[in-house]
Amino acid sequence: MSYFLEARNIAKAYGGSGLFHKKETVALEAISMVIKENPASIIGIAGESGSGKTTLARLLMGFIHPTQGQVLYRGKDLKHITRREKMTFRKEVQAVFQDPFGAYNPFYKIDHALYTPLKKLQIVNSKAKARQMIEEAMEAIGLNPDETLGRFPQELSGGQRQRVMVARAFLLKPRLILADEPVSMVDASLRATILQSLRKLNKEFGISILYISHDLTTTYQISDHIVVLYRGTVAEIGDIDHVIKDPKHPYSQLLVESIPRPDPAKRWSHHLTAFRSHESDRISRGCKFAADCPRVIPNLCPASPPPLYQIQRQRAVRCFLYKDAHEISNEEMSKVLDP
Repeated sequence: MSYFLEARNIAKAYGGSGLFHKKETVALEAISMVIKENPASIIGIAGESGSGKTTLARLLMGFIHPTQGQVLYRGKDLKHITRREKMTFRKEVQAVFQDPFGAYNPFYKIDHALYTPLKKLQIVNSKAKARQMIEEAMEAIGLNPDETLGRFPQELSGGQRQRVMVARAFLLKPRLILADEPVSMVDASLRATILQSLRKLNKEFGISILYISHDLTTTYQISDHIVVLYRGTVAEIGDIDHVIKDPKHPYSQLLVESIPRPDPAKRWSHHLTAFRSHESDRISRGCKFAADCPRVIPNLCPASPPPLYQIQRQRAVRCFLYKDAHEISNEEMSKVLDP
């Protein structure tokens, strides 16, 4: 069975055996996941900076190729699809990135950013049809075309610019939108609006969303499933309610505990005072989180990397705390999100 998009045991490393014997840096290792055309879903990819979130997005977009494994588009390796298939892929897989201003040329009005993909991908053959499609896309995500079109990027707010980018992605009628930190650079008051727009595209138009963020609050608000990454590896994967409301991996627990509470009388977990980012001299042969883990098992966690243990039908954890559960391979990881 072929899926719309499938990551099959993919890994990405940079450097190594090159000029001056550079040390190899593993940005992502052994991840498998599937994105189906029907039903459309929203999968959250969460983790701190440097966890491999953006590398995963770039691999799925075909911007870079994996060092190991395959990214398959409708059953075909992205590296080997034809030019025509690649054009179709570019229509069906769209991206919304973190910095909305970086997507614009300040010398052109925003109309240019909307017309260009329609023209280059040969979707329309008249300006009137293009204008109609642009207006429909903008209205679908809550923008008034009369108030937005004809203006330069610098004349719009950050929230407006980002919502135009959502409209631009929707304009091509994609099957998947990769949203990489889409609300991290807009005001808190506008985040809900952008999240609502993405949810609408998913529910009303059947578009799958891969929502990438370090912010668990927005990830929880929008996602159906979640993949928690730590230094390029999957720490925990599963149904969003299960993972956020009852996290099992110690790293997931610390992430959830770090979410600010609305009640100022409630303090964050004392474990966070000891938690700090990793350094290269603390890398062990075992679990990558062992040096920071409050529940580390001496002589086990630092000695060998833990496998994935499936502890529920839609939940798997890479932690020796659950070594009595059923062990699954990296290739079987995708079945947790698609049981």
